[in-house]
Amino acid sequence: MTVPLLVCDRPAPGVARIRFNRPEKRNALSTELRDRTTDALHALGEDDAVKIVVLAGAGGSFSAGFDLEEFGIAATDEAFHARLWASSDRYHQALLRFPLPLLAAVDGAALGGGFDTAVLCDVRVASDRASFGHPEIAFGDVVYAPLRELIGGGPARELCLSGRRIDAAEARAIGLISSIHPPAELDDAAVALAGRIARSPREVLQRTKAKFVDRADIAFRRTLEL
Repeated sequence: MTVPLLVCDRPAPGVARIRFNRPEKRNALSTELRDRTTDALHALGEDDAVKIVVLAGAGGSFSAGFDLEEFGIAATDEAFHARLWASSDRYHQALLRFPLPLLAAVDGAALGGGFDTAVLCDVRVASDRASFGHPEIAFGDVVYAPLRELIGGGPARELCLSGRRIDAAEARAIGLISSIHPPAELDDAAVALAGRIARSPREVLQRTKAKFVDRADIAFRRTLEL
């Protein structure tokens, strides 16, 4: 039986949840996983019953970032190289411009593209074993603008340049996450917060999210082009 890359459910009224489901790869963001997530977000954004979407990962990891095996394929396959980066751009744009609130429930590692995924959500809660970092600075570019929007230029520059991993306590201290929970309680805490947000009218949430997007998008397009 084929295991789905995404597990989607509706854990509370107005709340949809997308769970990355590649636990054997620490939920590495393959091109297919990104594309399926992008498609799911587009569908949920048009669903009048949805007011907020929770992103989570299966198996004790949020996401370890882009699937590094695919970079090896892209190095020798020009067509796949083009597909990989088109998928990446589409995925980032879908997250940034999603018309409703996004909440990341981060358990375990959120690294590289997984860190970016959490940052591109509007709210983040985490387990006490969560960690965040940009190890890809050792070989490639990082997405800077959205992180700066959340925590300010000084901390964002240091994290992007050093590639060091921070734990949940430091992430909360710098304003990256709003709360910390035991792993077994993270899902319930995320759904409870999402349910609180979903009490507001959908059109009010849409207008509020539009303000977030307008501010965060100032430098993001340029970041991707660079």
